[in-house]
Amino acid sequence: MKLKDLQRKWWKEGVVYQIYPRSFKDSTGDGVGDLRGIIDKLDYIQSLGVDIIWLNPIYSSPNDDNGYDISDYRNIMTEFGSMSDFDELLAGMHERGMKVVMDLVVNHSSDEHEWFQQSRSSRDNPYRDYYHWWPAEDGEPPRRWSYFDPEANAWKYDATTDAYYLHYFSVKQPDLNWENPKLRAEIYDMMHFWFKKGIDGFRMDVITFISKHDGYPEFPEEYQGQAMIDMYAKGPRLHEYLHEMHEEVLKHYDCMTVAEGPGTHIDNVLDLVSEEREELNMNYHFDHQAIGVGDRFLVNEDFQNLVKFKKVMSDWDAVFNEKGWGTIYFGNHDFSRMVSRWGDDSPEYRRFSSKLLSTYLLSMRGTPYYYMGDEIGMTNIKFDNIEDYQDLMTLNWYELTKQEGGDLDAFMESHKLCSRDNARTPIQWDDTENAGFTKGKPWLKVNPNYAEVNVASQEHDPDSELNYFRKMVKLRKQELCLVYGEYRLLLPEHTDIYAYTRTLDDEVILVLLNQSRNAHSLDLVELTGLEVSGCEVLIDNYENHSEQSALGHLRPHQAKLIRIK
Repeated sequence: MKLKDLQRKWWKEGVVYQIYPRSFKDSTGDGVGDLRGIIDKLDYIQSLGVDIIWLNPIYSSPNDDNGYDISDYRNIMTEFGSMSDFDELLAGMHERGMKVVMDLVVNHSSDEHEWFQQSRSSRDNPYRDYYHWWPAEDGEPPRRWSYFDPEANAWKYDATTDAYYLHYFSVKQPDLNWENPKLRAEIYDMMHFWFKKGIDGFRMDVITFISKHDGYPEFPEEYQGQAMIDMYAKGPRLHEYLHEMHEEVLKHYDCMTVAEGPGTHIDNVLDLVSEEREELNMNYHFDHQAIGVGDRFLVNEDFQNLVKFKKVMSDWDAVFNEKGWGTIYFGNHDFSRMVSRWGDDSPEYRRFSSKLLSTYLLSMRGTPYYYMGDEIGMTNIKFDNIEDYQDLMTLNWYELTKQEGGDLDAFMESHKLCSRDNARTPIQWDDTENAGFTKGKPWLKVNPNYAEVNVASQEHDPDSELNYFRKMVKLRKQELCLVYGEYRLLLPEHTDIYAYTRTLDDEVILVLLNQSRNAHSLDLVELTGLEVSGCEVLIDNYENHSEQSALGHLRPHQAKLIRIK
């Protein structure tokens, strides 16, 4: 692979840092993070070396689903501040050389949006066709599955007009009707509004669901229940709408676009992100998140199966060998903390494991997405009581399991590993009350380990996870081989070690990751088939420890990047 043959882009070479505003920093004492809290921490964010900030929704919302139920796309949620706060935040990020990507949530709106209030008022209202309705006189609508509905039913009866409306998520999140060109025009105009303010792109929430099947037919039996996700992503006009969005909006800006792509797999992702399609830049998938996790986030013995993980990630990398571009991530606001889900969060190994996972994310091909707090090795809070959870998904699935007489103990143990609230606990800034997040009562409990795991304690520790992350970001920027280089998996069946090379022009970098508590020794010549004399260790997550070891020796949860040539 030759650098001169590649199409370089800022959104390929950048590192994305995701901020969940509600849990980042509270400036008012009401227990909820806000825009001024982010402004107060701009220098910290800049110090990480990241290039692109993804903000979770900050639009006006009644907060049924933490901002993913939008009631006004052109205003700021009161809890978060004002539009002038946003303008100051955007300017502050741009002044520091960082770009800003916002969430675009247009598969659904809030039921408190004016469009839906009009739509539900009468069958002949001009806004009626902004949403999906099924008249009750036609009987029960065809089955559709819902993520957040207490009965997993995506149709909700509304007595005002004696009809059902469609909601793939909460009953307070009715799905927008993209088949209506007036609705699409409204959305495109709103996107222009934010681009003209100066934002640099959109992360598009469940964008693969926007096209519905004509007439809402019954789906085949194999696509019932949660399996409907793959059908939702096969709407007949999905690509027509995304290309239209490109023509009407995206092509007019030097912007970054990423699809949250449930239902995307290696056999269809290039339909979204191949350059000649003129749709979106990249997509992130969920195939690795499904390893060892079943319906309702119940875990099984494959939860940390490294062999299966390597195959999934290698198969996805191969898709982009010749065209398109991928993403790399472990966690976000919808998944648990990376060191608890993918590593070892025990006191003995948490720091090494956290650094190892950062090494992986920043040495793979594709744009890395890094979730706030992971840079200090934050862990799952692992609530014991259902009353401590705020997340609609966990609460509704718990009630469904209870109604069915299911195993609630197994459910709770699984959600200690997988619940979305594990990632939503407030950032641990220091060891003062509430981890320095708020002077009030935090909206979600702070992880009790904040006294040991916090930004302040790591800031000046050269061996900290925080400073290792900074070094790794800097290394990725220096070594374009880590951005664009060809990926080759080594030892695919090894149950403890993830090893691969990245190759660009004449440069070869070997990545060694021991994702276990076992020590291993490898013959690097035999492993790579290359001459290794004179090679250089670029980074080592044990490098500040007194014990030295041979190049091919890996201690528990050790990570090494070695320049072979």
